Amino acid sequence: MRLFTTVAGLRCYLHLRRSEQELAGTKLADVNPVTVGLVPTMGALHRGHLSLIHRARQDNHLVVVSIFVNPLQFGVNEDFQIYPRTLEQDQQQCEQADVDLVFAPTASELYGTDASVNNALTQVLPPAAAIASLCGRFRPGHFEGVATVVTKLLNLVQPDRAYFGQKDAQQVAIVRRVVADLNVPVEIVSCPIVREVSGLALSSRNQYLTEEERSQATVLYRSLQQAEQLFRAGNLKSSDLLTAVQAELTTTPALKPEYVELVDPVTLAPLERVEESGLLAIAAHIGSTRLIDNVVLRNRQPILAIDGPAGVGKSTVVRQVAQTLGLLHLDTGAMYRAITWLVMQSGVALDDQPAIAELVSQCQLELENQVKSLLSTPKVWVNGQDVTLAIRSAEVTAHVSTIAAQPAVRRSLVKQQQQYGRKGGIVMDGRDIGTSVFPDAELKIFLTASVQERARRRQLDLKNQGQPEVNLEELERTIYERDRKDSTRSIAPLRKAEDAIEIQTDQLTIDEVVAKIVSLYHQRLASLPKNY
Repeated sequence: MRLFTTVAGLRCYLHLRRSEQELAGTKLADVNPVTVGLVPTMGALHRGHLSLIHRARQDNHLVVVSIFVNPLQFGVNEDFQIYPRTLEQDQQQCEQADVDLVFAPTASELYGTDASVNNALTQVLPPAAAIASLCGRFRPGHFEGVATVVTKLLNLVQPDRAYFGQKDAQQVAIVRRVVADLNVPVEIVSCPIVREVSGLALSSRNQYLTEEERSQATVLYRSLQQAEQLFRAGNLKSSDLLTAVQAELTTTPALKPEYVELVDPVTLAPLERVEESGLLAIAAHIGSTRLIDNVVLRNRQPILAIDGPAGVGKSTVVRQVAQTLGLLHLDTGAMYRAITWLVMQSGVALDDQPAIAELVSQCQLELENQVKSLLSTPKVWVNGQDVTLAIRSAEVTAHVSTIAAQPAVRRSLVKQQQQYGRKGGIVMDGRDIGTSVFPDAELKIFLTASVQERARRRQLDLKNQGQPEVNLEELERTIYERDRKDSTRSIAPLRKAEDAIEIQTDQLTIDEVVAKIVSLYHQRLASLPKNY
């Protein structure tokens, strides 16, 4: 691991590492581009930060952690001067977490001036509506400072992905808006809140708390849980949910609430009731320490995400599960096949990524996503043309992997997939549905089987199809190589989500796997709001 405190050192190191890995990739005939993950922090690292680093390490070739106590995001009477600064310990934790680079600049290095006293510094201004609620009402200038420092870090590091904790939900929403408005080519990844056993959300500011205050602070999460229970019972009214939070807070007089609000998680606009989803957020003071916490309330049927390696039987299982449960089934493979067909019909070269990006951004793709019967093939339309049969041709099959690997194609189709799943009640299968497409899915399943069993199944399928027999060892090598490529690809690699339930299928029939998933779905359904 390397530590740099200057912009010049950071840029030089990243340039060299990218070049080295690209050269190594060329020698290995690996077409995956080098990816960089950025975890912006203000130091005083704890398990919450380490969970972000762990996720970044899973997703990327290079991991950069920035440690910078940003003066722009502190108000006049806030704790900038005493904010915990533990660079030496932070470095040790980063090294143990396999971070490649720590960037710890001074304010004058990052801003080219003493930002704490200079009002002439160019800043990034989030939309006024985004800072009109929650912390924005009580911390004037805070989110302008956040948007400015994050934009600078994104420009300097140029990461493929940047990782933020859901505890700072308003920050995440604002950063996403800034990135979208400024067309910054980065994926913003929000990671779950990490809590102590007591439920207290981890925060660097927890260091300020005495043991008594730490115990008192647990009322924050308890109050949110009270509202969540009311919500699950079917009460979607903002006034009732907020009252439930406030009633629990009164049990701890030492805590002084600053706000309790229910807002849209994306726009941050206040809500009167939870139609689809709501961010229930709270800020309060205990002694001289200000703490925040939140939960996201989702008013939808469950999303069922089923991932797993090639040849494990996902497609067959998903179609049966969808029909049994009456869920919408979104065939993501058909979506990528449809785009491949469109590219081939348009005469665009398969490696002309700019032209393909232009093509996919303008096409209209529609899928019939209700499983009518296990023998039927759901229809697919591209720009109004029925291509259901055409996308199953040998020519499309031969080139779909090339098209699916292109970032612009994936971004466009993932956006459509997420739109289909907005109201839930959908089942999807793939290699990254639970980790990337729907990381907030209510139920995640990871189907797996040994390479030997998958090879045996594939050999049997080929025999049943009247195909020439293929040596079992050859099939095993092919499947092993496919697994390696899927798990190491830069875009949406195959991996099990941390909260996914693994089902090992070597000794199970299709019907037994389906029965297990259906049972798990009904269990999850019982914990959801009663009137979704």
